[in-house]
Amino acid sequence: MAVLTDDQVDAALPDLNGWERAEGTLRRKVKFPAFLDGIEAVRRIAERAEERDHHPDIDIRWRTVTFALVTHSEGGITEKDLQMAREIDAILDQ
Repeated sequence: MAVLTDDQVDAALPDLNGWERAEGTLRRKVKFPAFLDGIEAVRRIAERAEERDHHPDIDIRWRTVTFALVTHSEGGITEKDLQMAREIDAILDQ
């Protein structure tokens, strides 16, 4: 799978809710109403990531959870990352 150019990633960002290109990854930071709400969202996203065999880096800081996507094996952001970002958005919108 080919690494996307910066222009390709930038073109996809308007269709992704709150995602940005940062330090070579797709990144989204979400603040939840309560700590356990964030943990539950992480659990649901982890299940989907496991199904897809494509796992985001996840950082949990009290009620704020940061998701970062990059295809490590390819050395950059790929279509696989964009797809996982869309799936994370869908889960968070439920």
